[in-house]
Amino acid sequence: MHGPPLVAWLLVAIGSATGVSCLLRTGAGCAAAPGERRTARDEGVMGLGMALMAVPGAALDERVWGPPLFAVLFGAIAVRSVLLVRCEAHRAHHAVEAAGMVYMAVLMATAQRGADGMPGMAGMAQGMAGIPAVTALLLCYFAGYALWAGVRILPAADPVASGAPAGALLRDPGVAAACRVSLSIGMFAMLLTM
Repeated sequence: MHGPPLVAWLLVAIGSATGVSCLLRTGAGCAAAPGERRTARDEGVMGLGMALMAVPGAALDERVWGPPLFAVLFGAIAVRSVLLVRCEAHRAHHAVEAAGMVYMAVLMATAQRGADGMPGMAGMAQGMAGIPAVTALLLCYFAGYALWAGVRILPAADPVASGAPAGALLRDPGVAAACRVSLSIGMFAMLLTM
């Protein structure tokens, strides 16, 4: 994205940590139902994809391959999530999240084409925020979802005994909710830095 490098690296850290913890939850001992494993896997891919998308351009030049790869990856996740909504209502959130990532990938490609076509306009292309109504709608959605999911963590959080194994912590239902809050906050921050 186009924000300050510190913000981008913080998003990389948040996305990576969330992605790894979600993927660790896919273990048989951490996710009781197959649907939970599938959800944790999708959230892990979203977190790692978000981290890769947020890497500052000075560290990783993803102009050529990044936007098309992100659009295809997150487009596939969005379609898959829509197909699974009947089985799992939470998939609607995954579809919105993946569609938001596709939207940002398209904006990255558009900004890149604008900068390539008009070298003097590179600064303007970097600041392009997309369609204001769509961006505002996504910002409101992810802010609201982060607040809603965050409030749901509070009553469910049980203090984990010190010295408890990592597997016990990953099985805590609050960890799954914390992953969703983290991803929503990351999406909100990425949309703000466009």
